[in-house]
Amino acid sequence: MIELRNLHLDYATPAGPVPALQDINLQVSAGQVFGVIGRSGAGKSSLIRTINLLTRPTRGTVRVDGQDLTALVPEALRTARHGIGMVFQHFNLLSSRTVFENVALPLELLHERPATIKARVDELLDLVGLSQQRDRYPAQISGGQKQRVGIARALATRPKLLLSDEATSALDPETTRSILALLQQINRDFGLTIVLITHQMQVIKQVADRVAVLDHGHIVEEGAVIDVFTRPQHATTRSLLEDIRDHGFGSLNRQRRSAGLHVLEVAYA
Repeated sequence: MIELRNLHLDYATPAGPVPALQDINLQVSAGQVFGVIGRSGAGKSSLIRTINLLTRPTRGTVRVDGQDLTALVPEALRTARHGIGMVFQHFNLLSSRTVFENVALPLELLHERPATIKARVDELLDLVGLSQQRDRYPAQISGGQKQRVGIARALATRPKLLLSDEATSALDPETTRSILALLQQINRDFGLTIVLITHQMQVIKQVADRVAVLDHGHIVEEGAVIDVFTRPQHATTRSLLEDIRDHGFGSLNRQRRSAGLHVLEVAYA
């Protein structure tokens, strides 16, 4: 589904170029939930924004669903992006539009018929549990509900890939669990490939199949979550694991014995 080859990204500054990503080589299979974790400044958001070319890499190639996005002309790239949804940390909802209207926006931009838009938005609001809030404005709903609107909007064009850029970092723990449960449901029910960026190992533990650890623009470790968590190879990974070392390794080890390669699914009330 995703293949990044020899990816480099430099940001221009008055003092010269500053490297943000260096020699990134990464593959994400269709249907996976793939996590990318690292500390602040590691290059996580830069990496996820190169996948849909919101940020164009300095060099290297980005292939999504068989297409080399870096080789596409602008019109073809816009079309390709219809197959890539994105959920943002700070929701990015339009305050002057209702919940329904925010979700409808991508379909309006594609000039879909009003009846088609209504049917799709109604379906998505039911999926994310916001049918009763359809006529409310962003200021009238909670942070978790805003993120559900963001997820519904990202799914409006029926993408094959969903990118999540720190989608739960602004939420409280209980709301985070509910949003992660929703992403698990979407992945399970629709086979949607999900790439999520986070600085929280607990998020990776709960939802991801595989994980890449990013440090100073380099991928320093990558593998199945169960393996990375129980046999971390890099100092950065071991440091990131410290905050959850006493929470849930028993369940991970049981999963290793029973299934070997897949992280234990977390059930939510």
